[in-house]
Amino acid sequence: MLPLKLDHVNFAAGGRAIIRDVSCEITAGRTVILGPNGAGKSVLMRLCHELLNPVSGTIQWAAKPSARGRGQAMVFQRPVMLRRSAVANIVYGMQLAGIAAKECELRAADVLEAVGLANVAHRPARVLSGGEQQRLALARAWALGPEVLFLDEPTANLDPNSTRDIEHIIGAIHASGTKIIMTTHSLGQARRLGNEILFLSEGRLVERANVDDFFKQPKSPEAASFLRGELP
Repeated sequence: MLPLKLDHVNFAAGGRAIIRDVSCEITAGRTVILGPNGAGKSVLMRLCHELLNPVSGTIQWAAKPSARGRGQAMVFQRPVMLRRSAVANIVYGMQLAGIAAKECELRAADVLEAVGLANVAHRPARVLSGGEQQRLALARAWALGPEVLFLDEPTANLDPNSTRDIEHIIGAIHASGTKIIMTTHSLGQARRLGNEILFLSEGRLVERANVDDFFKQPKSPEAASFLRGELP
């Protein structure tokens, strides 16, 4: 499915330009999108995930999903939990994807175990804690076997213990063969989880670098100001 190619992508809403002339090619690994508030990070991910359409430019996957993967999945900062049990949330998503019922049951059990939620499999998803709901959302996406997983601020508003749990799960999903593309406000998290950084400022892609180079020696004045804490 990879690489993902963006060619002069623009997006506007309410008469305001949000994404401005973004071009890049995203390949395997873990890509973290950074930038100050209002830079367009979440909008760019929604464009890549085809939840939004650019007003101009193109976004193209190089190939169709392979036999092992089911394309893309996305987990939001505040995931929507269905009015059913934790395991039923996962099974329902797989059923929508056309996965056979027997495989749904086996895979749901596997991912619940992997994210540490086997003991709450039959508990209503909406009564789980915030950290448990986010783990369940990751399990629901992981069960689909996506080739690319988009994560929008996956640990926002979570406590340190829950954040560590989520980061461990993200690492396991990546190790299973899934490409990770995520946004975060945590520079520490970006360093821990990222292989490369895409830095946005006012809707423009002003810098792209591997994670070590970005944090040690940013090339753009915008990124340097951001790392110094001068931008929100």
